[in-house]
Amino acid sequence: MRIGVDLGGTKIEAAALDKDGGMVLRRRVPTPAGNYDAIIIAVRDLVTGVESALGQTGSVGIAIPGSLSPATGLMRNANSTCLNGRNFDRDVRAALTRPVRFANDANCFALSEATDGAAAGAASMFGVILGTGVGGGIVVGGTPLTGVNAIAGEWGHTPLPWPRDDERPGRPCFCGRNGCIETFLSGPALARDGDAPDAAAIVERAASGDSAAAAALARYDERLARALAGIVNILDPAVIVLGGGLGRMDRLYANVPRLWGAFIFSETVATRLLPPRWGDSSGVRGAAWLWGPDETVS
Repeated sequence: MRIGVDLGGTKIEAAALDKDGGMVLRRRVPTPAGNYDAIIIAVRDLVTGVESALGQTGSVGIAIPGSLSPATGLMRNANSTCLNGRNFDRDVRAALTRPVRFANDANCFALSEATDGAAAGAASMFGVILGTGVGGGIVVGGTPLTGVNAIAGEWGHTPLPWPRDDERPGRPCFCGRNGCIETFLSGPALARDGDAPDAAAIVERAASGDSAAAAALARYDERLARALAGIVNILDPAVIVLGGGLGRMDRLYANVPRLWGAFIFSETVATRLLPPRWGDSSGVRGAAWLWGPDETVS
């Protein structure tokens, strides 16, 4: 049995997968806001509760909203800021008294979709998170690419390619720079561009004939096409899978491939843009898949 834990800003979810990837049990609890020790306890109790309910122990993988610094071993870049600067992996392993594997939540999303999701069987894929933030994960030959700096796939904090004059210098990003892809393609960015309370309102208004909302969505399509063209030009993946709340917009799968060819350095584009198979379950499933089917905890 493989257990995955998806540590989010508002909820912590745990799921147990059988040897074939079938979901056996799934539980979730609210994330203790700003309380590091309570988060450790919540993760421990979720895992032990799943094991108690099923009468067996399993390997444990955790999707984290940031990464572990190769230099210090400490958590960094997490939007749940109480985790930053803490020895999270050590503390979780101590609480569970066993080995635990960790990966960025976007990498877990990508691994899930590459293992038995929309990109299953693809030689290479790029998994995209389009939500409150913008991130990405890379899987090549079934293995997540982490990189020597543990930042592979951090696409949201690169500049929007081929910016127009009215897009320069771009809005400030929490990372300290201006004009990051995240400031154009996140849910809050779309809402701001369409002068709406949230991205869902933009979609609803456009469907009702609001021309300003429709124009905001058209700008979003074109910006996403440019941003993904940069990925295709560098990585040339077989498949790109869109996750996160904005990845549910059906229009993207028709409009973006129609637009990105103008920016891709090839006369033909064979890369497929696909919706996820597992949707919101991909993070927790990918965390479970951090342990391979033939591995045992030792």
